[in-house]
Amino acid sequence: MFRYTYNTLAYGREPLSEGIARLARYGYDGVELVGEPAEQDTGRIRADLERHGLVASSIISIFTPERDIVSTDPAVRRHAVDYVRGNVDHAAALGAEVVTFTPTACMKIVPGAERAREWQWAVEAARAVGDHAAERGVRIAVEPWNRYETYLINRMDQAVAFVDEVARPAVGVMADTFHMAIEETDIAAAIRRAGARLTHVHLADSNRAAPGYGHLDFAPVLAAIADVGYEGWISYELLPAAGDVWGVLSGAGAPEFGDLYTGSAIAHTRAVVAGLGERT
Repeated sequence: MFRYTYNTLAYGREPLSEGIARLARYGYDGVELVGEPAEQDTGRIRADLERHGLVASSIISIFTPERDIVSTDPAVRRHAVDYVRGNVDHAAALGAEVVTFTPTACMKIVPGAERAREWQWAVEAARAVGDHAAERGVRIAVEPWNRYETYLINRMDQAVAFVDEVARPAVGVMADTFHMAIEETDIAAAIRRAGARLTHVHLADSNRAAPGYGHLDFAPVLAAIADVGYEGWISYELLPAAGDVWGVLSGAGAPEFGDLYTGSAIAHTRAVVAGLGERT
């Protein structure tokens, strides 16, 4: 029913070739890459993917303060748009289908200008990157983050309103169950409201561990994803319960995010999906 991929951010500073090999061992179909094109060798990645029978599924954009789509500094806004365009080009070169988009820097929780003005800056940026993506056969997935990481788009209804205003065929919405567990009253209902706009999915449990290691019930979530006719990727963006996430991962302080969570994430999801089939 679904194609499965895994966000290699969880592997910290491990060589990407090792992460690709691990995902092949556990039966994944694709690899989700971190959006840092200048640090990645496209030719080598393609060779590693081909060697293991995988494909590049998607690129996650990393929005630092220097890549803030709604910065009050026009130069920063231009740089942020150029960064996402670069991720789109990287995706096209690798054959990846999706690039993620969130219109603020991560952990920026206070607006720098009037919300209406920031919203319009974000719409204009999404239209620009959406047009660029359409030319290259890539889709843009607008991801709501929880209130502790951003303030502009936190919930699916906001993302839907944003995408409808952007009005570009290549721009859709993204569902991340970790963020949704904080912000939505009903994750499955929010996914159904997104409907055909749903472009990408991140599964993570309530504590951002692999599905099955928290308290989320994934059966209604996966049923909703299937019911809206979603044909994209099921990905896993799993991160440790730490303020300094990157420090923990790069220092190998979270070994469970390697083999244990890589294997259990896809196994748990497949078991839930199989159970859905038995109900029909």
